[in-house]
Amino acid sequence: MLVRRSIARSFSTSSATRLYIQNNLNNDQTHPSLQTNPGAKVYDFRSDTVTAPTDEMFEIMKAASRGDDVFQEDRSVKELEEYVANLCGHEAALFCASGTMTNQLGLRTHLSNPPHSVVCDARSHVFLWEAGGIAFHSRASVSPVICRNGIHVTAEEIEGNLIEADIHTAPTRVVSLENTLSGLVMPIDEIRKISELARSRGLAMHLDGARLWNAHMQSGVPMHEYGAQFDSMSLCLSKGVGAPVGSILVGNHGFIDRARHLRKLFGGGWRQVGPLAAVAKHCIEHVVPTMPETHKLAKYLADQLTSLGVQLQVPVHTNMVLIDTTSVGLDVQKDLIPTLLSKNIVIGGQRNKSRIVLHHQVDRKGVDTLIEGVREAIATHQANEPSEPPAQQQAIASAY
Repeated sequence: MLVRRSIARSFSTSSATRLYIQNNLNNDQTHPSLQTNPGAKVYDFRSDTVTAPTDEMFEIMKAASRGDDVFQEDRSVKELEEYVANLCGHEAALFCASGTMTNQLGLRTHLSNPPHSVVCDARSHVFLWEAGGIAFHSRASVSPVICRNGIHVTAEEIEGNLIEADIHTAPTRVVSLENTLSGLVMPIDEIRKISELARSRGLAMHLDGARLWNAHMQSGVPMHEYGAQFDSMSLCLSKGVGAPVGSILVGNHGFIDRARHLRKLFGGGWRQVGPLAAVAKHCIEHVVPTMPETHKLAKYLADQLTSLGVQLQVPVHTNMVLIDTTSVGLDVQKDLIPTLLSKNIVIGGQRNKSRIVLHHQVDRKGVDTLIEGVREAIATHQANEPSEPPAQQQAIASAY
């Protein structure tokens, strides 16, 4: 069973370097000819969405119910929805195919009468990585907030970006937060302040909680305590949770009934998905409790990489290590990715930035192999650095 912890932990809020938007999908990450041992295990650090279903998961799926979810007749789906709703302190839930779908359904259900707008962190998935869904589905504009501390937005920053109702404006109707964001845990005290602000203004609160499971396990804040701050939450089941497919939206009964209708409109109704629901519930109960070990492994990786001279873009709170290789002179695509692929290690990134993501199918051996690959790439780069030209060497010598 999922552990509900009561002891909150503090996290670093030291100023971080600016994060650059990076595309981890469209880079050349295959190079199969560079893999020295195609039969050996490949460790994929591009995302926590890359986990593969296990034989045990297939056995669970085989034993699941096989009813029709569009008719709301599947037992396994109902069990998952009730389980997650109760866990989060909400009345109901809706099982869907993806996190983008549950985010966009949640926002669209709140946004019914344009003109209107959503305020969110400028780095938010709902703003950057959902194909402009807020504009397309909800006919809403977005007010992106740049957080000054480099870690999370504050209530003051949200308040400063609220748009009041006026004949010239698209007034703010929804505050959308994300936790975790780039692996960073948003403090529950700040979330409470923002929630109190939003509700005092009659605004809806939505959470992109794709990795809220990581925040819950690292901070010790119970899922229902997070749930109390939001009118709707989108929780991914195929990222750190490790299920093959799916995401789930929670809210009150009326909200979920409306979201279910909109899911059909979106073309998102699905039929015999009991097997996917059953394995998702299994992963919540058995994979989520292992997240603290994954977080420790990420911190170990970060410590080892910084000892080699690699810099971090942000502190490491959970399962993500965002690196900047400028200080060691490595180009991620030209220098690092090929070296790591030769060791059956897959990462993404471009230029001097990379987001390294750990999950329950990454172990210490994989992390140590990644570290060794980075060490090797740095050594190769240093060995190939051109020496000082003779004229420059002479000039330096004559200065003494």
